[in-house]
Amino acid sequence: MGAIMNYTEQSTAAGRHIMPDLTRAFALIGIALVNVAFIAYPMMMGFFDGGLQSGVDKTVFFVTNGFFALKSYTLFSFMFGVGFAYQMRSADKAGKAFAPRYWRRIVGLLVLGLLHVAFLFQGDILIMYAILGSVLFLFRNASFKTLMGWGIGIYGVQVVIVALMVAFVAASNAFAPEDMATAVEEMRVANALAREVYGAGTYAQSIAVRFKEWTGVITFGMLMQGFGAFSFFLFGMAAVKSGVLSNPSAPVWAKFRKLYLPVGITGSLVGAWILFKGDSIMDPAKMVGMFLLVLSAPFSTAGYLGLIAKWAEGPITALKTFMARGGTATLTAYLMQGLLMSLIFNAYGLGLYTKFGAGISIGIALLVALFTIAFASLWRKKFTHGPMEFLLRSWTYLGKR
Repeated sequence: MGAIMNYTEQSTAAGRHIMPDLTRAFALIGIALVNVAFIAYPMMMGFFDGGLQSGVDKTVFFVTNGFFALKSYTLFSFMFGVGFAYQMRSADKAGKAFAPRYWRRIVGLLVLGLLHVAFLFQGDILIMYAILGSVLFLFRNASFKTLMGWGIGIYGVQVVIVALMVAFVAASNAFAPEDMATAVEEMRVANALAREVYGAGTYAQSIAVRFKEWTGVITFGMLMQGFGAFSFFLFGMAAVKSGVLSNPSAPVWAKFRKLYLPVGITGSLVGAWILFKGDSIMDPAKMVGMFLLVLSAPFSTAGYLGLIAKWAEGPITALKTFMARGGTATLTAYLMQGLLMSLIFNAYGLGLYTKFGAGISIGIALLVALFTIAFASLWRKKFTHGPMEFLLRSWTYLGKR
C-alpha cells in the first residue's frame, strides 16, 4: 500500500492529466455546501424549515444555490463517466476482462452506499450511482457521437420530468388544495420527527429514521437528478474518447468558459432567486426555481469545466498539486464529509442540529470539505490509494490486477 511515486509521477505513468483530479476536488466542495442543508436540517425541507431567518442566511443560501446546487452532482457524475472509461482502458491495457471487475465495483458501491445511508447520511449518492452504473455498462462500446447524442437526449428527458413536476404542483394547488395541504402537513410531521430524533434522539433511532427518509429520497432523487446524472456519465465517457480531457487547451473548453458559463450562471441565479418565493416547499414558485436550476445546470457545469481546464493549463503549482492529489481519493473524502457533518450536527455528536442558520451551517460545510480534501491529499503523499479507494479496489480486483 506504500507509495513509490509521487502524484505527478503516478499521473504521468497512468497517462492521466491533472484536470480530472482538479474537477473531482472542486465537485467535492460543492457537494458538501449543498448537502449540509439536509444534514443540519430536516431532509424534506432543508433550510426552508427555519434556517433562513437572517439576511446573511438568505444571501449565503442564494449564492450556494446559484453557483453549486444541481451543478456539483453533474460534475461528480461527469467524473464517474470518466472513471468508467479509464477502467475500461486499464482492463484493456492489462489484457483483463472488464465486466467481472466492473460488476464487483458496482456491488461494492451499492454496499458502501447502504452503509452510508444507515450510519451517516440518507442523501447518499452512491446507491444511485450503482443503479445507474449498471445501465451505463450497455454503453461501454458506444462511439463519441452516440454518447453525446444519448447524453443530450436523456438530459432533455430530465428537463421534461421536472417541468411535469412543476405543472403537477401548480395544478394540485389550483384544483386540489386540500390534498396539497395534507401533503404539506405530512411534511411538517416528518420534519418534527427528524428534529426530535436527530436533535435529541439516540444513534439507533437515527438509523431507523434515516432509512425511512431514504425510501422517499431515492425515488425523488431519481426523478430530480437520476436522468441528469446518467447523461453526465455519458458526457464523461465522451470526453475521454475525444481526448479533450487530457488537453485543457482544446478549443471546446474556451467555448464553454465564454459562452456556456454566462448562460448557465444567469439561469441559475434567477432560479435561486425564485426559490425564495412562496411559503412552502410545495409552492409552485419554488418548483419553477428548481426547474430553472435544472435547465441551466448543463451550461454551468460545462462552464466550470472550462474554468478548471484553464487552471489546469498553467504551470503545476504546489496548491494545484495539493488539490488534485486530494481529488484522487474522492470516495474517502465524500464518505468522510458524511461522517464529520453527521457528528457535528446530530445528537450523538455535537448536537448542533438546527442550531445554526444557513450561513454558519454552509460555512461549517466549507471547512469540512476543505479538511477532507486536505486529509485525502496528505494521505496520498504516503499511500498509493485513499483508504476507501483501497478497500473498494481490493474488492474490485480481488487482490489482483
